[in-house]
Amino acid sequence: MKICTITCQNADNYGARLQCFALAYWLKKEGNEVEVIDYQPDYMREPNLWYIPSSVKELVKLFVRFPERLCSVKRHKIYSEFSKKYIPLTKVYNNINELRNDPPIADIYLAGSDQIWNPTFRNGTDPAYYLDFGPENVQRKSFSASFAVSSIENIQKKLWIKNNLKRFDKITVREQSALKILKEMGYDGELQDDPVFMLSAEEWNRALNLEESWKKLGIKNEKYVLIYDFFLSDEIKSVALEYGKQNNCKIFSVCHKSLSYADKNFVYADPVDFVNLIKHACCVISNSFHGTCFSILFRKEFVVYGKEAKPNTRIDSLLKLMGLSDRYTKDKNLIIDNPIDYNLLRPVLTKYLLASQQYLAKAIHSDENV
Repeated sequence: MKICTITCQNADNYGARLQCFALAYWLKKEGNEVEVIDYQPDYMREPNLWYIPSSVKELVKLFVRFPERLCSVKRHKIYSEFSKKYIPLTKVYNNINELRNDPPIADIYLAGSDQIWNPTFRNGTDPAYYLDFGPENVQRKSFSASFAVSSIENIQKKLWIKNNLKRFDKITVREQSALKILKEMGYDGELQDDPVFMLSAEEWNRALNLEESWKKLGIKNEKYVLIYDFFLSDEIKSVALEYGKQNNCKIFSVCHKSLSYADKNFVYADPVDFVNLIKHACCVISNSFHGTCFSILFRKEFVVYGKEAKPNTRIDSLLKLMGLSDRYTKDKNLIIDNPIDYNLLRPVLTKYLLASQQYLAKAIHSDENV
């Protein structure tokens, strides 16, 4: 079976690359020929180091932000090297017209996972992520796709998405809130976990050769709490410092910028390093969905921090599914004193891992609209 998947695989964050890898890896392991469509629209391209400023103000901004842009370019190169090594990519497609004019040959087009249908981003209304290309007789399915919002308020966007979902033979999504959105549009959907859960911790160890790659980080017998903070928040700083003090451990950061309070910063960590840093941490403090996923996979103590009363839809759905809603907090004075009992959680993880694997195996080996 030839399967082509499409997702936001060129986005420069760990979750985007790792969920893409996990899905392709599992499909290939099942005996399929797999390619990931290397879709790189203008809004998801390599950051430009230089551009022609249109005014003196823009010129000043260019030089002020040059170190930040240089960091982004370097990080993009690291992410891209991971994809070239670990992900089976097609040729590059720069826009929907290129995809329509010369679509990859496949028996199944599979859209997902990650925030491919997030209507607040440009990809949320990009026809490519709704499989608007290729022969009509090719099966079209989604797997663990995400709207990443609890509702779609913009009527025009909602109607556009509804019309573009018509070409799907089967739709599965990642959050309970997405099922509600689908129902409002007149579609039935199923709930499936993020692809990273389709590989056990042991499989991640083998697939990414974690033991060998750990050595290059040069971390020896250091107890640390890992910070993965998208927003560089003062609240997470407060929680991290308190946790480090209470547990006599160092603070390591794997953020896109250095944190002044961290003992070590891994600004240029690649996705393999990211998984390793979670695997060896004593605790993970983040506001990240995939930071939460890998914390669960590697049986880590973790806290998801946010300013809102409840986490975003992706994290909220995941924590409820795992019975770990108490891991979310907006209390900056938090002290973790209730360890997670992963022995109790194991049957839940096993159940949903097997359910996702069985569903996908059935979907790709059947000509019926399962």
